[in-house]
Amino acid sequence: MESQWEDGRALAGVPDSFDRLWTPHRMAYIGGESKPATTDSKDCPFCVGPNRSDEDALIVHRGKTAFVLMNLFPYNSGHVLICPYRHVSDYTEITVQERDEISALTARAMRVIRAVASPQGFNLGMNQGDVAGAGIAAHLHQHVVPRWRGDANFLPIIARTKAVPELLADARARLAAAWDEVGSNC
Repeated sequence: MESQWEDGRALAGVPDSFDRLWTPHRMAYIGGESKPATTDSKDCPFCVGPNRSDEDALIVHRGKTAFVLMNLFPYNSGHVLICPYRHVSDYTEITVQERDEISALTARAMRVIRAVASPQGFNLGMNQGDVAGAGIAAHLHQHVVPRWRGDANFLPIIARTKAVPELLADARARLAAAWDEVGSNC
């Protein structure tokens, strides 16, 4: 006969000597929920997003050829993505105008995030292709990840869990509000 302790679900919420960070929302990412089934632009969240409101799509800023939005599965608070509007997957296929605006928006995002959240550093990067770790390989996007000393701890390494202390909508609102206040120099 199986005891109540052999079924792990019975342990949820039972006090013990461990602190737990419950992140059931991460199952959408782990399971690939809402990940485009094809490489077609009609399924692409980066193509669909600009047709929605900034709040609904978590867009921080809209440029001429590219836009800035919150990462739905952030590594840290304030993690944004810079995407061209055009559905293109490879960096070598973007236009000079797209490349220049992606670069300018990346620099501006860094200035805004510094003004709003005072990070001590950043990770910048593009993952080209599924094999390189791109979650949505069909649409190019640049990551801007703010970093703080000590923000990497045992959780991502041992538990494959990242503690993000701010709701995406709140982070988007703070960054969007500061976007025009922070000098662009672009």
